[in-house]
Amino acid sequence: MLSGKLKRFRNRRQAGALLGARLAEVESVDPLVLGLLRGGVPVAFEAAQALGADLDLFLVRKLGVPGQSELAFGAIADGGVQVLNEKVISQAGLGQGLIERIARKQEHELARRARFYRGERPPATIAGRTVFLVDDGMATGASMRAAILALSYQKPHAIVPAVPVAPQQAVADLHSLCPTSPKDLQGAPPAAIHYPVALLTPSPFWGVGAWYDDFRQVKDADVIRLLDASARPGSGAH
Repeated sequence: MLSGKLKRFRNRRQAGALLGARLAEVESVDPLVLGLLRGGVPVAFEAAQALGADLDLFLVRKLGVPGQSELAFGAIADGGVQVLNEKVISQAGLGQGLIERIARKQEHELARRARFYRGERPPATIAGRTVFLVDDGMATGASMRAAILALSYQKPHAIVPAVPVAPQQAVADLHSLCPTSPKDLQGAPPAAIHYPVALLTPSPFWGVGAWYDDFRQVKDADVIRLLDASARPGSGAH
């Protein structure tokens, strides 16, 4: 359980262990922990260890409006899923040809990353499982929201977005996806979306890294090492 005196985390390992203890209270079916690149993977590893659950990463790429990189008109994710925001597409005046070119470029990048991080291992099976979608924190929640929408198309039993720390507004925004709304999911098959889990919701927020003593950048080699360790029964990554 999270100590009422805890105000920040030593590092992602401690945050993941505490998050795993909280997630153990959530009723689940064949649990799977998915970490978002890259900072979410060390947190997800510790949470998966605490839960005795499988670990994988979830790859998602935003589709950005040209010249406005922070404005996404959609996202693509593992499993060939593509989610489009028709409102943004209309407002930005994007033609079908441009949309397809941008999506194709990001699909190639997604495939490259999948090969790089997973090697020969196939992605974890999603359908019918409770999926704990984990990052090291949320600022706006945009990446988490895109991942939830894309993941919903793969027919999980339930999705539980979970982070060690997030601003109250980002958590509230994710609440709008609970329960699943056809409007929010843009036609995705229904999946129960559990209320988001955030261990700390400080105000003022100051950014994710402000709530860690050690928030050094996670290297590609660290991600690969943790995924390899998780794939070996009875082994750890410490």
